[in-house]
Order: sequence, then structure tokens, then C-alpha cells
Amino acid sequence: MIGCGCDILADENCARLVGRRVGLLANPASVTHDLRHTADLLLSCAIDITALFGPQHGYRGDTQANMVEWKSYTHPRLGIPVYSLYGEDRQPHPEMLGDLDVMVIDLPDVGARPYTYLWTAVLTIKACTASGVPVLVLDRPNPIGGGHLEGPILEPQLRSFVGLHPILLRHGCTMCELIAMISAEEKINCELEMVEMRGWERTMFFETTGIPWILPSPNIPTPDTAVVYPGMVLLEGTNLSEGRGTTRPFEIAGAPWIDPGDLVRELSTLQLEGVTFRPHFFTPTWDKHRDTLCGGVQIHVTNRERFRSVMCGVSIIAAAARLYPEHFAWKDPPYEYEYDKPPIDILYGSTTLREAIRDGEDISVLAEGWRDMEAAFAERRKPYILYR
Repeated sequence: MIGCGCDILADENCARLVGRRVGLLANPASVTHDLRHTADLLLSCAIDITALFGPQHGYRGDTQANMVEWKSYTHPRLGIPVYSLYGEDRQPHPEMLGDLDVMVIDLPDVGARPYTYLWTAVLTIKACTASGVPVLVLDRPNPIGGGHLEGPILEPQLRSFVGLHPILLRHGCTMCELIAMISAEEKINCELEMVEMRGWERTMFFETTGIPWILPSPNIPTPDTAVVYPGMVLLEGTNLSEGRGTTRPFEIAGAPWIDPGDLVRELSTLQLEGVTFRPHFFTPTWDKHRDTLCGGVQIHVTNRERFRSVMCGVSIIAAAARLYPEHFAWKDPPYEYEYDKPPIDILYGSTTLREAIRDGEDISVLAEGWRDMEAAFAERRKPYILYR
């Protein structure tokens, strides 16, 4: 059986935390193979938890995305603070860390640079470094595998809360691998300990791990959603609905002014591998185009090994812009605490996607430019790979 970092901790009866005052950065997906939350695991081993911390969407996972903030509160059962790291603060203040001997981080990821949990973990590690608090990171699988790399590397001038370090859009790493890379490359001199998984292999998609799927955030309901997310998250930088307000977020896309048949025909000419597009109508119950009938497509991934999610996302955006130039538009800031730069630029990691669509360039040429970046990142990550 695959064991996550928290399972390894359970096997040890949390021995490395005995006698230490512990802070825990976690969310509802922070569970063992038998569905015990990591906080409950620590408490069952008589570990002294003095503070809890939560990322975007909340420690309880009950808030929606994109600057829907949540406030710190006192845990009703434990009587300890639960600190929000998505709101007024996005990293712990020294006073939040004052009663800690160690910070434990146990957060899921979905394998894409814009997913903010990695950046919350990195900012927390930096804050702990400044306060002299050691950090213990519990690893979890990359749900879309560790062998596939795709898209551009983030350009430094476009750093934001959806990308604070130059990594690929689809990075193919686990949380611990990325933290090791970023810590080394940014020379973060934290007292850092990693708890690696047992039995995970880079070729594994989530369903093959035997680990129960818990929503990592409200709009990633299934592993299928995670598979399409690295490319479909780019639609957040446009006026296209990415399916929020439906039961299949990121797997459907559209807008009130789109004819589904026309969009499918346009996408079919691209002959993208591993995917079929089906004409689809939907009415979002909230977010973009709320209570308005939208035409668009549903994405059906037919071969995950061949499917390129980033290419899928940019192709849908380019097709909509080409077919409906009088309606298509880029979303204006603010977006994820960036108030000046276009959201599409910080999501994609470069201005080149927006410029290519503006100039009517062939998107496949843009994608060819990813190859060198993918190869360069593959070399950069080699010293930090934990699972072969």
C-alpha cells in the first residue's frame, strides 16, 4: 500500500514530535490512508498541538476561490487558534509562531504551478526560518503523476501568489520535491525535514495509489478534474467560464455567446492527442455568467498518457478568441492579490500567450517553445527527485 508522509508518521507513533509544541498547516485532505485527519493522528499520539494553520479555501475547506478570504478563529473543540493564511495574512507572523517548537506541513497539491498551497507552504517555511522554528513536511502524491512536464517556466517579473518561483506550469513534482528545490535555489536556510512517501512511483495517477480521494479544494472534486486543471486553470484569466458553479469545474468551458458545435469543430481541426471535445450547454449557479445559459464543450480525456492539459487549455482560449473576437476578453485585475498585471500573464507565467492570441499566431508554434523549458526544468529538478 502507498503510504503518505502522515502514514509514515503514524507508523512511528509520531515519535519525532514527542515532547514538542507543534503547529500544523493542513486542510481537509490532510488524512491518513484510513481517513484520520493528521491533527487527529497527532492528538492520538498525545502530541501537543498549540496552533493550526490553513491555506486558501480554509482549514475546513469551506470557502471558494480567488480572493474569497477566511478569518482566523478559535478551534471549538481544542480551544487553540486556527490561523488563516489566505486573507489579511498569507504567511505566519512571528507572534503566530511564538509557542511552536516545530511546524508540520501536510498539504495536498494538484500538480500545477497556479495552485496556491505550494506557495503557502513556501511562505510558511520562510517565516519559520526567520523565527528559528524547524519545519517537518509530510509528502503526498502528485495526483497527475510525476513523469509529465508541460508548459512555460514562470518569468521572474510575473511572480505572484500563483507562482513565486520559476517552475513549469505542469511541474511533475511532489510537494517535498518542490520545497527541496525552492529551498536550495533560494538559499532558504530552514531546519527542514521531509517525510517521504512509501511505495509511490512517478508513473502513478491518483487512482492507482489506493489512497482515498478527498477534495483538495472545493472545485477539484475528482482526480479527473486534477488531470485537466494545469491547462484549464488558464481560463480564469479570461471571460470564459471554466465551469465553476457546475458539478464538473474545469472539465467544461464556455460562455453565453459560444455555439457549441462551432467550438467543437474548431478544436477538432487541431487533432489534439488523448482528448475528445463534446458540445455542451450549462448554466453556472455562481461565478462567471451566473444563471445564464452558456454554450461550450465538455473535455473527455481518452488517454491520460498522451493528453496535454496545458495545450488543451490554450487551444480552447485561442479558439474562442478566434471565433468570437467581438465577445472574447481577458479578465482584468485584481486576481490572487495581484492588482496590476493581467491575470492571464501571471497564470501562464509569461506575456507570450496573450500576445500570440492578440496577433493571431499559431498556438502550436507557441507550444514548441515549451520544449526547451521542459527539458531545462527536467535537468534542474534531478537533484531534488525523491522518487525514481
